[in-house]
Parts: sequence; structure tokens; C-alpha cells
Amino acid sequence: MAHPFCPSQCTCVFHGHTDGTGSRSVLCNDQDMLDIPVNVPVDTVKLRIEKTMVRRIPTEAFYYLVELRFLWITYNAVSSVDTASFYNLKVLHELRLDGNMISVFPWESLKEMPRLRTLDLHNNRITNVPNEAVPHLLNITYLDLSSNKLVTLPSDLMDIWPPFNGAPISTNASQKVVLGLQDNPWYCDCKISKLIELSKMTGTPVVLMDLLMTCSGPENMAGVPFQRAELDNCIKPSVMTSATKITSPLGSNVLLRCDATGLPTPTLYWAKSDGSQFNNTVQESPGEGIRWSIMSLHGILHKDAGNYSCRAKNVAGNADATISVSVAGGISTTIPPLRPSIETEQTSLGTTFTPPMDTTNSPSTTATVPPRASTAVAPKKPKTTTSTSVQKDSLKQAKNQQEGNGRKLAADEKSKKSDASKSVKDLKIVEETADSAVLLWTADGLPNDAPLTVVYSPYDEDDIKRTLETDAGSGKVLLEGLSSGTRHSVCLVAKGSAAGKDPCIDFYTLDNVKDGGQSALFIIISGIACALVVSLIALLIYKILALYCSGQNTASDEEELEKDSYVNFETISMKQRTLNSHPTELWARRATHESERMLLCSRSSIDSQMTYKSDSSRCEYLC
Repeated sequence: MAHPFCPSQCTCVFHGHTDGTGSRSVLCNDQDMLDIPVNVPVDTVKLRIEKTMVRRIPTEAFYYLVELRFLWITYNAVSSVDTASFYNLKVLHELRLDGNMISVFPWESLKEMPRLRTLDLHNNRITNVPNEAVPHLLNITYLDLSSNKLVTLPSDLMDIWPPFNGAPISTNASQKVVLGLQDNPWYCDCKISKLIELSKMTGTPVVLMDLLMTCSGPENMAGVPFQRAELDNCIKPSVMTSATKITSPLGSNVLLRCDATGLPTPTLYWAKSDGSQFNNTVQESPGEGIRWSIMSLHGILHKDAGNYSCRAKNVAGNADATISVSVAGGISTTIPPLRPSIETEQTSLGTTFTPPMDTTNSPSTTATVPPRASTAVAPKKPKTTTSTSVQKDSLKQAKNQQEGNGRKLAADEKSKKSDASKSVKDLKIVEETADSAVLLWTADGLPNDAPLTVVYSPYDEDDIKRTLETDAGSGKVLLEGLSSGTRHSVCLVAKGSAAGKDPCIDFYTLDNVKDGGQSALFIIISGIACALVVSLIALLIYKILALYCSGQNTASDEEELEKDSYVNFETISMKQRTLNSHPTELWARRATHESERMLLCSRSSIDSQMTYKSDSSRCEYLC
């Protein structure tokens, strides 16, 4: 067996079998290798490029390896992967790119590998898994994204696996999905609520490599394990419809409504049982966590019957509710046969006949028979001709009568329309009292001398109605003899107006007792106010007079005090008095009036009262 060429920096091994078949594997682990080898044997089934200095995987690097099933490019320096790097790898089953420096992976390149089941991207620098990657991961049963820099995941990613996709949970080991998501700086919010919920489940088809995942953010949840994480403001949607079954006539309009709650506020969309979605909807969110939607079906047909689902979705989950729509009735296309005599008469007269149709059971359309062409009738026996002539005359009379009735009906209808366009409007009650009121109106198209009848009575008491005759041009009328504090009704009746079309208005009269009570209360309050004002004025006058009198008394007292407090000496003689051979103080003496002496005596101090006085001498006073 000829051995194909093997790259110089690689090792090629052929694993043969006794039947002559086998598989070839190639290992390239030269540390000096800088590029992906291009001369790998075409029958290679497994290619391993490990621990090299390869930094980039170019476009269509393996397109000629049509039998390649295992591709391992691990623990290199790869940082760039092209979108078409894995072109034509139709049978590739396993792709491992772990241990590199990949920050952005071309997820759309997975469509070139329809049989891929294992994707290993752990120990890289991937920061994001976009929503566009979700459709390309449907067939992956082993996905390892551990030891990257992922903070969150698209909520739709978990929806492709049970139990979030609605598929029944199976215990078959071959249907298990293995996920490696540990050792990432997860930000624990509602976006990864499904992942947190999955970590708390047991017996699910999705198996996590490591259950001990922890939150790195927000700050209040840093270090909290997923199994004990409780998220705030994260509630799965709940949907409720206005009805579960609706039956509507053919051609009618139908409105379907549903309401949803959840946090964050869910989005709503309508879909039919075949999966087709509708755009003729209206949505509104009256508040946080609440949204409603209305879908309209105009002129429904039989093809519109079926189940309509209202589906609510937010990052915490999905929910839906179904409304079953049925269409009743159908279009009738059967025309009943004409009576022979009438058909013969119409043929001879050349007229159009519209036969009656039964429209009792369904809203059917009206079918008409097209006019027949006039045909000549062959001459017959005299008796037959006479009969035909009589029939013609009868039909002509009936036709003339029908035309006359039609003209009369048209005239009556025109008269009704003309009368309907002329009326009174803008009824208004003014100047209400306890027993009277004034009614105002505006004549719209009626002549000023058009007679009007005013009918009024207490509300719902038609047996005591009163009437007044007036004309449209007056514009007002006085209503007398009313009951106080009562609701009344008044109508304006024009001559020849249709029953039930007369303008009416309700109003209330004033209450005598209430008015009297208000007047008495006003009088009492006014009297009290007047009494208070008079009292205040009197008090003010008294205070002014008291202050005035007090001012005069104070002036008199000050004048008297000044008079009594000071003594004017006419003559003062100074001499030294001795007492028991001791010199005494200087004394002043003068002839004084007796009243002045008493005053001085009464105001002298205690020391002055102790002054020595002899019996023979007059009283001496100290000033």
C-alpha cells in the first residue's frame, strides 16, 4: 500500500484493519510551526494541531479534507478565526479550539458543519454569545464555554433545550446535552434567570459540567452560588385571553384580546396554528409589568377559522394562550325556479325579474336573473289571444300602480327627510325659581310662525302634563306653576314631527325652604357681625377717652408735685448752734407758713426727726 506524503512538522499514522480499510490521523505539535499545514493527506480523519505558534486559521484551510471528522486545534496562540475557515467540512463531528486566545468566534461558520455535535471553546477570551448564534447551536450536544469572560447569555439560548423549549423531558442518555459554563464572571440578573433555574433542577436532559457556579455581579450578589441566588424583578410571563372560543358570522369583524403580566414587561405577538404571525395588532403597556394586545380580523371567511395563539415573552420565560375561532353561515347560490305563467309574461314583455330568495338561515348574497330579450309570440287561437291580452292589461295596471306607489313613497321619504332637517335645538333653562323657569331654544330651519307646543311636567309624572302654545320665532317661553325643589321635564313639539324625535331637557326648580334658611342664616350672621363691630367701636372710644383723661391727671399731679417739692427761701441766716458745748450743724431759718412746716416735717428724714429741739425754741426744720 502506497504511503501518502506527510508534512515535515507532523506525524501521520494510519490505523488499518484486517479487511484493508482504516483511518488516518495526523498530529502536528512542532513548537516552531507558525501556520496551518496545507499538505495534510486527503484521507485524514483526525487532525490534531497542538502546542504550536499558529496564530490564525485562514479561509478554507481544510476544504480538501472531505473525510475529516475530528479537528483539534488546542493550546496554540490562535486569536483569529475566519468565517470560512471550516468551509466544506460536511462530515466533521468534533471541533476543539480550547486553550487559545480567541475573543470573537464566527458562529455563522457552524453552518458549514451540519454534522457537528461537539464544540469545545473553553479556556479562551470569548466575551459574548450573540442571539445570531442560537440557530447554529441546535444540533450541538456538547458545548464547553467554561473559563472565558462571559458575563451573560442570550435568553433564547436556553430555549433550544428542554425543559425550556416545551419538549417532554426524556431520561434517554443519548439525548443528553452537556454544557460547560463554569469559571465565567456571570452577572446575575434576569437575562440568565433560566441558567440559574437550570442549576437548581435535577433529572433534566441538560447536564451542567459544574454546578458550583457563582455570581460575580451585581455587588450585592457577588460570590452567591447559583443554587441560592434569588433574582429581584424577574417574573415569568402569564397570559390571559378575553375568551377561549368565539363563533362569528361569515363576513363579520372579530377582535381578539389578550393580557399579559411579567417582569420585565413582556412582549406580545399573535400566531396561527400553522406558525404564521400577524401584524395587524395593537399593543399598549399601561404600567410596568403589564401589556395588552388586540388583533383584528376583518370580514372573516371560512379559511380564517382555527386557533390563534397570543404569546408573551421576556428574558425570564415564555407563555401563551389560545383562542379558537369558528365561522358560522355560508353564501347561498341556489336560485328557485320561476313560475311558468310569470316567466311567459316576462318573456313577452321583455322585463327583468328578480325572484325572491330565502335569506333566513344565512347572510347570503342576492342573485338576480338577467333580463330576457323580447321574443315574438306566434298567433294562436282567439281564446288564447284574448287571455294573453287580459294578462297584459293586468300586468300594465299592476306596473302603473307599483310606479305610483313608488313615487308616493319617494315623496313621503323626501318629505320626512325635509322635515327631519328642520327642527329646534339648543334647549336651555335659565332664571329658575321655586315655581317658574324660562325655556330658551333656537329654530333651525323652521319659519318664525311655525307653531310649537311646549309640554312640561314633573319628571316621570306624565298624568299632570301642562302645555303651552307658541311659535318657533319667539325663542323663549315662561314655564309657571312648577313645584319647588323638584325635577321637571320639558319638550318642544313641532307640528308633523316624528314620534320620539322631539327635543327635551330636564331641570330642577329652587327649594323654598332652603332659600328661607339661607336668608335667615344670613340675617343672623349679619346681626352678630354688626353687634361685634358696634362693641369694638365703643371699646375703642372708651380707650381713647381713658387715655385722654389720664394724660390731664398726670399733668396736674406733676404740677402739684413740683409745687410741694421745692421751697423758696426768702432769707437765709447762717449761724452755728451749740448743744452742750458741742458745735452743731448749720441751720437755716425763716418764717414759714404752718402748712409748709407740716409738709417739711412730714417729708423730713429720720435723722431730721432726731434733731434736738428745746422747749422754749420754735421748731427748726432741716431742709
